[in-house]
Amino acid sequence: MSKRNKKRSMQQVFALVILLSSIVVGGSWLLSPKTAQAADVVVYKSPTCGCCKKWVSHMRENGFSVEVHEQYNVTPKKDEYGVPRRLRSCHTAKVGGYVVKGHVPADVVRQLLEEQPEIAGVAVPGMPMGSPGMEGFRKDPYDVISFTDSGKTGIYASR
Repeated sequence: MSKRNKKRSMQQVFALVILLSSIVVGGSWLLSPKTAQAADVVVYKSPTCGCCKKWVSHMRENGFSVEVHEQYNVTPKKDEYGVPRRLRSCHTAKVGGYVVKGHVPADVVRQLLEEQPEIAGVAVPGMPMGSPGMEGFRKDPYDVISFTDSGKTGIYASR
């Protein structure tokens, strides 16, 4: 084999190695979960509820991506996610494996995701004035309640 053919052959091998490396790296990038990220928040809400729509906007304004499922009866999701009856109100969401029920502020959701406590979720029972989605002429104090799969509750945060 001549030097010229050897050089061309080495260039072809080198090009093939580069091509295969690109395919492996590119393919793994395409298949990685970061490429097709799920929404940070998956929320189930009534299509006619204005306060739920405002809570979704609040979450988006605070950097969360939100996937909305509109359904007139959200009770089956509350049942499926094990939300204690006394903590139920509006919309129900899943965030990072936790249930988020009602008008929970985005900063509390971030705290929940950072701390990773051993609970099933958090809830703002009722619809307190001044909570995200319930903005108005006054701001009432309220608690964000944590709950476990067994139904045990506690105060997670106060506003």
